[in-house]
Amino acid sequence: MTSPSVRLATSIARRQHISTASRLSPCPYRTTPPASTSAAITRCIRPTASSTYYNPSRRREQSTWAAAVNTAQHIFNPTPDPNAPISADPFQIVAKEMKFLTKNIRQLLGSGHPSLDTVSKYYTQSEGKYVRPMLVLLMSRATSLTPKLARKTTPDPFSVDDPITRREILRDENPSALEYSPLTSSTHDTQHNTQASDILPSQRRLAEITELIHTASLLHDDVIDHSESRRSAPSANIEFGNKMTVLAGDFMLGRASVALARLRDPEVTELLATVIANLIEGEFMQLKNTARDERNPRYTEETLTYYLQKTYLKSASLISKSCRAAAILGGSTPDVVEAAYLYGKNLGLAFQLVDDMLDYTVSGEELGKPAGADLELGLATAPLLFAWKDNSSLGKLVGRKFSHEGDVQRARDIVASSSGLEQTRALAQEYVDKAIEAISGFPDSDAKTGLIDMCTKVMKRRK
Repeated sequence: MTSPSVRLATSIARRQHISTASRLSPCPYRTTPPASTSAAITRCIRPTASSTYYNPSRRREQSTWAAAVNTAQHIFNPTPDPNAPISADPFQIVAKEMKFLTKNIRQLLGSGHPSLDTVSKYYTQSEGKYVRPMLVLLMSRATSLTPKLARKTTPDPFSVDDPITRREILRDENPSALEYSPLTSSTHDTQHNTQASDILPSQRRLAEITELIHTASLLHDDVIDHSESRRSAPSANIEFGNKMTVLAGDFMLGRASVALARLRDPEVTELLATVIANLIEGEFMQLKNTARDERNPRYTEETLTYYLQKTYLKSASLISKSCRAAAILGGSTPDVVEAAYLYGKNLGLAFQLVDDMLDYTVSGEELGKPAGADLELGLATAPLLFAWKDNSSLGKLVGRKFSHEGDVQRARDIVASSSGLEQTRALAQEYVDKAIEAISGFPDSDAKTGLIDMCTKVMKRRK
């Protein structure tokens, strides 16, 4: 069975233009491709297999020999070493787009109520990692070079600020509220020429929406988890109280929904609305450490499956579906859209696995939030689950959610003396490898390199 990336490369290659094919050197397989891409490279190197990954309107001229070499590299070396040194800072690849992210988000959150305005913007005062919007922008740029499909309805890509409903209806009985249209001002963004960019305004707005949803989930999580700090500052629930924090999170989701609707793409709206539902489903799953929530559970393979499903819903769904949405907004072909989704899904799972590992290995000062919080909250994450597999005594602790005196320290000691951390890292590496493999059929570009380097950063991160 061929891998998704090979199928992607083959599918893209089949969409090459006749005019391009006519410039090839003679090859008996020009019109009838062999059964597999590997067979093609073995029997006859097809010089334009690499060049046909590119959107014809954007691809650069390259020699036949260079194209052939590039094709061979894609087939024989589809997965670069994720442990290699980072060749370029992914942030710099989309620096122009990221420059205005925080200001745009703060504009999206404008409210006529001073207290709501303050609480909803609280986590935007300290710059976060912005991993999710950066991935959306990198994926948008990486897929801009791939073939496109003519969509049934193509919304105006430069109308992301225009309301669908009349302004007076949106304002309704809230005349003191800030103007609902446009959601953001264009005055601060004049230095960035969206017309000349290969990242569409709709994709940039998607990046902002993704961060809004993520930040809203942080507000809600901090209330649920009784957090005391976030981003090296008092958490919102400590600063403003639980009620205002929850309401601010709800307001964020509402503003994200308005911005999402104005993208005027039903499929993207469906994807991101599903993300919000997934976040809640994952949070409900996290109320239990096992599917049956037994008092004295035994480790089974179902235990890890339950954990990974919860992890996907709570953490990886936003990354996977926003990457997919970025490719959809760019008009990419189904194969490219699926590859973008698989990249986000696997990277998202790896990201959370590393996060679970850091809870055991890094200090709270370095994390910017309390370390060791998972066990204190009664949560059994991957390092402990792997340790439990070899040490059945952890079952009682898991069943009572580490609630007895000494349970937390005992669990930490068992994990430290086990191979749980190593197995967690190995599983994260496996997902990272899958993420890199998923986009191996994309044309070479700085953005693709940035996506690969993000995999390396995830494995090396300390916060």
